[in-house]
This record gives sequence, C-alpha cells and structure tokens, in this order.
Amino acid sequence: FFWKIKMALLFRQVLSRAIPTQARMASTRACLLKSVGNLEMADVEINEPFTSRDVRIDIKSVGVCGSDVHYYTHGVIGPFVLNQPMVLGHEAAGVVTEVGSDVTHLKVGDRVCMEPGIPDPFSKESMLGMYNVDPKVRFWATPPYHPSLVEDPAWSNGHGCCRPSVVHPGNFTFKIPDHVSFDEAALVEPLAVGMHACTKAKIKPGDIGLVTGAGPIGMLAALAALASGCARVLVVDTVMEKLKVAETLAPAGKIMGIKADGETLEKVLAETGGSGADVVLECSGNGQALAGSVKLACPGGTIVLVGCPGETNIDIGEMQVRELRTESVFRYAHMYPKTVSLLNSGAIDVKPIITDHYEFEDAAEAFKYMVDPKPHTIKTIIHVAH
Repeated sequence: FFWKIKMALLFRQVLSRAIPTQARMASTRACLLKSVGNLEMADVEINEPFTSRDVRIDIKSVGVCGSDVHYYTHGVIGPFVLNQPMVLGHEAAGVVTEVGSDVTHLKVGDRVCMEPGIPDPFSKESMLGMYNVDPKVRFWATPPYHPSLVEDPAWSNGHGCCRPSVVHPGNFTFKIPDHVSFDEAALVEPLAVGMHACTKAKIKPGDIGLVTGAGPIGMLAALAALASGCARVLVVDTVMEKLKVAETLAPAGKIMGIKADGETLEKVLAETGGSGADVVLECSGNGQALAGSVKLACPGGTIVLVGCPGETNIDIGEMQVRELRTESVFRYAHMYPKTVSLLNSGAIDVKPIITDHYEFEDAAEAFKYMVDPKPHTIKTIIHVAH
C-alpha cells in the first residue's frame, strides 16, 4: 500500500510540472465515428495542446478493440455515451517525432507504445495509486462524461489514435525493444488488462487457471496467467476455431480448449481433479458465463470479472458456502512496464493472435468487419504508416 502512495505522489508531482504551450489545432486524416452505425475515413480538426511533458508520436499500428466496435454498433458503454463524432482506436504503437523539454527518458526516433488513459494527478484515485478508476481519466476513443472533460475543447470528443500522429504525455509513453514489432507493441494495451486481472487474482505457482471467452482479451489473459505462475489454463468458448488458436499459444498441454456446451462443468471437473479451477478469469462479458463461473471455481477459489456483462443473476449462496472470492478490474494500472518486459523476454508471444491486417485508408472497414468477423479472426491490426 505504501509504495502505491509513494508512486502516486511522484506521479502527481511529475504531471503537475507540465508547462503548457500554444494549443495546436490541426487537420488530420482519421477513422471517425460520426454516430451509431456511421463510420468513415474523414479529415478532422483536432485540438491537441503540447506541453513540456508531452511527446508527439507518428502512429504505426493500431489494434481494433471490442469497445471500439461496441461504440460503432451501440454508441454507449456504461456511463460513456457517444454524443458527438469521435476518432476510434486506443491500442497503438509508433515512433517519437517530437519531445517536450521536460521529457528525459525519450528521444526522437524511439519506438514506443502508449498507455491510453491519462488521469487527473490530483484526484483521490490517483493519490491511492488507482488512477485507472479516476472518473476524470482521459482515455482514447472513450466519450467523456465528467463535466470537466465535457467542457474541455481539447477533450470533449474523446478522440482516439487511429490517425497518423498524436500528442501524448511522456510519462505514459514506453520504449519498446527493437525485436518487438509495432503490431505486437499495439497489443501491450489488451495484454495489460490480462496482467491486471492476474495481479488482482493473486495467482500462486502451480494454480490451475480457467478463462471464459477466447477473444483477444481472453487469450492474452490466459498467457498472462501462465506467466504469473499457473501450471495450466483451461479456455472455454463456443467457437472451436478460436479454441484451436488458443492451444497454440503455449507449449503443448499448457492451454487446453474446452467447448462451451451442456457438459462444460463435467469437462472442467475432469481436468481439475474434481474440484474446479483455482482462478477463473471471466473475459467473455456474457452474463450466463459469469453465473456459471461460480461452479467452475474450486472451493476457496477466485473469480475475476474482466468482461462487462451488465446486470446478471449470480448465486451468492453458492459462493458463500464455498468461500469464493471475487475481484473486478477496470482496464489496468501500473501494468505497462511489466507487460513490455514480458514481451521483451519472450515469456509471452502475442504474434499468433494477430490474424487480420488492414491499411489505414481501409480502417473504417476493419472496424466494421469486426462486428461479425469470420471464426478464425482473433485480432485485427490497422497499419497507419509503414
């Protein structure tokens, strides 16, 4: 706890030193969500102030996330409501092209990935080290709902990063190794979600993990669970093609795919000695999967809510008599350095889940494709610049 307070104080001190310079209103090509179901490539005027603590980055690769797709199809996720046009994209990597005078750890030409959520350094949440739950966080491709952001001309749209260049705080910009591609580095963002989930799960060496949902987050969470100490991870999904991909992500036997059907519980119990998994990471966002996870966890086990199922009926009595522990996660905090280190060491390889590629001018089609992708598709990458 005390290290979180210390880091929060330093974090607040560093960000509060930024010296503002002239705001930059510039026209840029971008993948613009104009309204629900109305997405196209367009020229957009974006107001991006540049301070002494910022860097400018030429974007190379952008990952398509399920939240981007949900805004396109529904226009709302929880309290975040699309009220005006917004540039999509929050998973990105690129090259530094300009460095603010107070940024000392980066230089022009550095290959980087960016943590897309920038909190208020003076908030209670930031002071506690939980900056990811700060209601005033500025998160790429997320409509703001806090009044201070809605009224900010530089952030009222909540623009994302599917555009050629962005301005970003140096403190949330991380160098990547030369042997890690821009496509891989763009996946640091969703991998950080899995890392945060496993950290909160308090995985112990030798634990048996179980992931519900074999989408990108579920697969990356499975890899994070193995890196955190799990001996094996079972992955449950309805799509066999995705389960087959999941099984290729680690040495034979480390990840086992289980088809979700009427016999899921029996299959899980057979693979766990009759007791269930030590840790269940619910990544599907499906209410039925969350309710069923209660029976998939072993006595004293942990269920981590990663997906966002909304209101769900869950058997609390069943949880009590087996003393199950629950944790919830919202994005991540303090995970980027560790995640980059895992990619650098080779402990986690994300390349197999990158299945589809689009050029920048076809970015709108990439997001539309992910509304109903083919069964083999896991992760789609947009190449903004080569």
